[in-house]
Amino acid sequence: MMESYHVRIDGFEGPLDLLLHLIKQYEIDIYDIPVALITTQYMEYIETMQKLDLNIASEYLVMAATLLAIKSEMLLPNQELNEDDEYEEGDPRDELIARLIEYRKYKEAAEQLKEIEGEEKESYTRSPEKINDQLSKPSPIKEKSASIYDMLAAMQSIFNRQKWNRPMTTTIEKMEIPIQQRMEEVLEIVELSEEGIPFDQLFPYYSKSHIIVTFMAMLELMKQKLIYCEQEQTFDQLILHKWR
Repeated sequence: MMESYHVRIDGFEGPLDLLLHLIKQYEIDIYDIPVALITTQYMEYIETMQKLDLNIASEYLVMAATLLAIKSEMLLPNQELNEDDEYEEGDPRDELIARLIEYRKYKEAAEQLKEIEGEEKESYTRSPEKINDQLSKPSPIKEKSASIYDMLAAMQSIFNRQKWNRPMTTTIEKMEIPIQQRMEEVLEIVELSEEGIPFDQLFPYYSKSHIIVTFMAMLELMKQKLIYCEQEQTFDQLILHKWR
């Protein structure tokens, strides 16, 4: 029987973070969110997480319900107010927009504090001593590094392509490849490719178990800073490189 591969990924910061990612990706005005588009894209990410057997925090599902409720409310025809009516119903998106703006404010502040912390770590005084050059060099910043959400979008494309080209294995199957073994295989493939290897080329099989273990292996290699995922521009193909 196929094993359970429930994992939790540090890259997920919450549903508001995912919504901000979508707003940035589709160049949406945060004060005028097209709820139908955002809801569709958000639900696709949730579906992909479920296909990958990732642990989805309840807050993601609550946000999904909230988006669907807002979408339904916006589809209702506007009610005409009588002359005696003093109450005018506001935009059903208002509360969500306010939460997003507040979250973005704190997120930007946190990023600025993180940059300041990084700068302070590089400025210090101490007695001269012999140190290991390898340890003293800070890890290079990958300006075009893809986020976990970019990787999920790539996974959704893989699932969609396989659905049309060839049905994915649906029978009960056994996971035959340990994650550590798959990590070694992925790392070797990436190391042999000087120009980097396209993300989808690491998923040659139509088995769900193989797709999941490959994805988990990639995430672990990225966490260990052995490889990194790069994307030139939004919606471009993801490329995996050896960390240098």
